[in-house]
Amino acid sequence: MFHHHMMNHSSSSSTTYSSLNSFYSFLAHSLDDLYRSFHSQNVMSIHFLQLVLASLQSFHSELTLLVHTLHLPVGEKWLDEYMDESSRLWEVCHVLKSGISNMEIYCSMGANIHSILENHDLSPQISREVLTAINRCQRESVRLEEENRSLAETRIKPLTMKFEEITLVQSKFNGFNGFRGALYALKNISSLLLKVMVNGLVYCSSETSFSSLSHINTTISNENRTIFKTDFMFSAARLNEMVNEREDGQDGILLNEFQKAAHAMDELKRELERIRGFETRFDISRRVENLKSCFGVLQCGIENIVVQLDDFFDEIVENRKKLLEL
Repeated sequence: MFHHHMMNHSSSSSTTYSSLNSFYSFLAHSLDDLYRSFHSQNVMSIHFLQLVLASLQSFHSELTLLVHTLHLPVGEKWLDEYMDESSRLWEVCHVLKSGISNMEIYCSMGANIHSILENHDLSPQISREVLTAINRCQRESVRLEEENRSLAETRIKPLTMKFEEITLVQSKFNGFNGFRGALYALKNISSLLLKVMVNGLVYCSSETSFSSLSHINTTISNENRTIFKTDFMFSAARLNEMVNEREDGQDGILLNEFQKAAHAMDELKRELERIRGFETRFDISRRVENLKSCFGVLQCGIENIVVQLDDFFDEIVENRKKLLEL
């Protein structure tokens, strides 16, 4: 009887070990994929942010699955801790959605500039109309960044999203068969990924950006047994460092497609101001096409991210419901 009990305990301990190991390996691989993606483009693109959001989604799904394999005691403190973290995630994703909604007005104003030119030849009157529309759109851009800065400061800052290059050896992280350590690791990495999303889509400033601790102890232990070297923390620290280098003191919305659209509009404005008053016909079609293309890509990209965020909201609700019903 005693022998049978020991074997059961040993097999359940081995399952726990294997489940946690798989979870941490999954984090490391996904973070390495993000690192490679960012490294290849070296810009905060819509494509990259969609990958970041997809990683956040899959991390949280994996954590929910982990709960089932760890056989956690029903309704204990681990559930409160999980609920707190999913509430924080929900809150930040709503801020992301608000920031994107603010950008949609700007996009429609940008599309309006192109439509004025599409149906008319470039007469002095049309040229004036276009310059007025550009100035209006540029003022909207300033208003948008101000509004998003305020969003980041009032709603993101209080959530204290800190990325810490930490170690999880403290015994408190062994709680609930290692679930507490997994949740802490996820919370830490979510902070990093959400911060990347906020900087790209809402606002980035030295005030809202976050510091990280630079010393890493690389072992997670579980009841005196080392689970594994924390590859995922190296992966996270490496991604954090590269993204920070890229941001390098910039303020504003860092999304590459947003910056490209602003640049295309500025180029068209300078061209129109340069040729104002000349009788000769000038061909500005290349600048106009570039403007149309940049705003089209931006509009389409932010619409896709909104769809992805809405899916994520549904998943968060679904996962909370599943765990409450355990």
